[in-house]
Amino acid sequence: MNVKIKKSSRHSKITGDFTEQLVLYLLSKHGFECSYVDHTGIDILARNPHTNELMGISVKGRSRNKGKEGTNVGIPKGNFKKVDDACETFGCIPYFAIVVDEKEKIYTFIISEKELLKLRPPGKTTWAWAMGEKSLKKYYANDNIKIFEFNYRIHNWWK
Repeated sequence: MNVKIKKSSRHSKITGDFTEQLVLYLLSKHGFECSYVDHTGIDILARNPHTNELMGISVKGRSRNKGKEGTNVGIPKGNFKKVDDACETFGCIPYFAIVVDEKEKIYTFIISEKELLKLRPPGKTTWAWAMGEKSLKKYYANDNIKIFEFNYRIHNWWK
């Protein structure tokens, strides 16, 4: 079903809240002891049961309308310092979770800040997580990027 989407005035806030809770849910479901922290720089603290790392995770969520698929997720350069400062305070390792809702699919990528910066250094003001087909193929092939996907379809909706 092709549904024309007009986002609500609070959609950015709702997207942020949803994506933080989605990452928290996925980690918890897979054995991570985790907590929502709502702290400057990080959103989630999680103990990785596979590595025993304490992860400080900054969640970046985006919702893309038709025609905006494949658009980069920009992370302002200043966010990296905020994440680093929070992780120093809590004694954890900096991570990012990038969640993108587009084309009836929700992508979730979890990656350490160290690995993220290996992919490419930040620009003068912003770091970009590319979402084009070529970049997605590289992410899927990289064992250091953990990926969850959800496919969904709207069957009946208001006209």
